[in-house]
Amino acid sequence: MKQGICYLTGAGPGDPGLVTLKAQRCIAEADVLVYDALSSTELLTWTKKDCEKIDVGKRAACHKMRQEEINQLLVEKVREGKVVVRLKGGDPMIFGRGGEEAAELAEAGLKFEIIPGISSAFAGPVYAGIPLTHRNYGAQLTLFSGHEAEGKGQGAVDYELLAKTPGAKIFLMGVSRLRDITGRFIENGADPETPIALTRWATTGRQKTITGTLATIADIAEQQNFKAPAVGVIGNIIKEMDKIKWYEDRPLKGKRIVVTRSQEQASGLVSELTALGADVLELPVLRIVDPQNKQEFAELVTAAHTYDWLVFSSTNGVRRFFDAFFSVYKDARSIGGVRIAVVGPGTQQAVEQYRFSADLVPDKHIAEGLIEAFKNEHDIENQTMLWVRPENARPVLREGLEEQRAIVDECLAYGIEAETSDPTGAAERFKTDGADLVTFTSSSTAQYFHDLGLPWPKGCQAASIGPITTAKLKDLGRTNIVESNEHNIEGLVKTIVETLS
Repeated sequence: MKQGICYLTGAGPGDPGLVTLKAQRCIAEADVLVYDALSSTELLTWTKKDCEKIDVGKRAACHKMRQEEINQLLVEKVREGKVVVRLKGGDPMIFGRGGEEAAELAEAGLKFEIIPGISSAFAGPVYAGIPLTHRNYGAQLTLFSGHEAEGKGQGAVDYELLAKTPGAKIFLMGVSRLRDITGRFIENGADPETPIALTRWATTGRQKTITGTLATIADIAEQQNFKAPAVGVIGNIIKEMDKIKWYEDRPLKGKRIVVTRSQEQASGLVSELTALGADVLELPVLRIVDPQNKQEFAELVTAAHTYDWLVFSSTNGVRRFFDAFFSVYKDARSIGGVRIAVVGPGTQQAVEQYRFSADLVPDKHIAEGLIEAFKNEHDIENQTMLWVRPENARPVLREGLEEQRAIVDECLAYGIEAETSDPTGAAERFKTDGADLVTFTSSSTAQYFHDLGLPWPKGCQAASIGPITTAKLKDLGRTNIVESNEHNIEGLVKTIVETLS
């Protein structure tokens, strides 16, 4: 049996771009992923297909598993020879009880490593525009837990000392005790007019910052129903915030947008919307699966060099085809003199990632546009074509090419199935919180989302990537639809910004 190991890994504050490269690599190699309630569920998509994912759900007072049970789980999985990643929000050693888990593994004589992460204690204020050190406000920085209860003994927070300590003070896990914390500062001599800022859901599209003073912030938080998770900053350094606030002024700030693409496809759209300030719900309604006849698919890929044209109508088809091709052939020249046609720029980019060029890209990025482009630009009578497609594709492309007397073989590269689970928890959040807009990048996403039977929020719009998807949405009863002028991800994002900002 191989030797197991546990990586106690920081998941960062919420923005996936703040996760370390080492953490990303370990997540991708994990046999078992044990994770808390994460600010970004995108990290769960980095695992390999057979990774066992265990949600222990630690957040505030809501724990799916007690700490002692988590410790024992880690020991058991490592003893089985598994590569275990214990994924904890922020940094595992900053109020994350990572030290306790490490001690448990050490006592059991098991191998472990600690991978630090960026804590929301530091990232939250920075994303709110608050410098944590500044020569005009003191060269000292203090971090304390707002969750510590009075009378805890040696671990209790010394508010008398904190009230007298210069520089900025940062606290985590203190929103539920905010009135008590600020009161203790004032009781111990702190100026009631000392500025304080609270940043909720730091570094995500849900980020919100409120400000006040030690005397007023508890009332402000109650009036705005401001809840955990949040990081607090106390000190005059908050005065710099108005000058350098940068994160909360982006065009899609405050807009909740649902992405319905499969998990393996969603990252590009999610990243672009998140970068524009949106609160993105990843709600994959379908998943990509292997074709039913794998042998036939492999045989057609191997014979690709015998065709005049390769025709790709989806990015998934491109990836499935070329991954299979290069598992057989080591030299790209093995593809021979075959020419390549694609349905649009997104598919073209996917082809170019494999260092091939597309010979035909239609102006209209749908199957009908590709048929028209062949008709106008190429005589394909008696030419052989291998159409790489999903199992549920519309027959219009084959029929249109055969009308031009082409000889068309169909290479079924993958299937599409409904995603019956809620791998990101987004469906439940959509029910409770609603959304401003739901994106649809194919007629399949429209159908499978409809099949979920989720209530459609009042005023919520549907964003369609093109006319085929729009027609499907209308068939399903959707009326508040905006359609991208350019039928690709870039065009869809541009349309969303124009619609919501």
